[in-house]
Amino acid sequence: MVTVEQRPAVRAGRPPRRTSMQLKFVMAATGAVMLLYLVAHMVGNLKIFLGAEAIDTYAAWLREVGEPALPYETVLWLVRVVLTVSVVAHIVSATILARRAHRARPVRYAHRKPVQGSYAARTMRWGGVIIALFVVYHLLDLTTGTLNPHGVHGEVHANVVADFAPERWYVTLFYTLAVVAVGFHVRHGVWSALQTFGRSSATTQKTLQGVALGVAVVLVAGFLSVPFAVLTGLVA
Repeated sequence: MVTVEQRPAVRAGRPPRRTSMQLKFVMAATGAVMLLYLVAHMVGNLKIFLGAEAIDTYAAWLREVGEPALPYETVLWLVRVVLTVSVVAHIVSATILARRAHRARPVRYAHRKPVQGSYAARTMRWGGVIIALFVVYHLLDLTTGTLNPHGVHGEVHANVVADFAPERWYVTLFYTLAVVAVGFHVRHGVWSALQTFGRSSATTQKTLQGVALGVAVVLVAGFLSVPFAVLTGLVA
């Protein structure tokens, strides 16, 4: 016989300022913004295969785009602000939804079977921690150059080669772990967003799951191609 622990009744109060459906739409919309950024970032990273001049020129263009109509780095900072707001809104919405789901359970089972779900869904929490730590490191490494062995502003090719050198295999390992975590997030996020926007049905579920998996695989492969190319000497 399954024992249960009764929870105290929740007192009625004001309705939530944002409904769960609204929060899901916020998560889907902000997730789309972050996905677009990831795709653009991956495409930019792949320019390293065209040589040092190609990726260094591209990095300089990102800071100069919009000139002279706009001040130096204006567009780049706008992207950073939009991305930061999207990340914060995404995390806040996810946290509120998780708390609501937890409170919605009327009883807590003393012995309960593990919830059946996708591996990505069950690892979103620790995956998010890994990604957050990696973002901090990545900014200090290849944006500010603080932790980069070369760390010269504007010399993107040289900084990347120095970062993923064979003797720094642990950096490549950490990068790989973070990118794989991003892949799980993207796969689960794309699938959830399609459901939120009403694009899922019994007849299209497998197709949409395939699309979500395909997007995740392309991103993971694209991002990991750079450090492994440096590690193996393909890019030097």
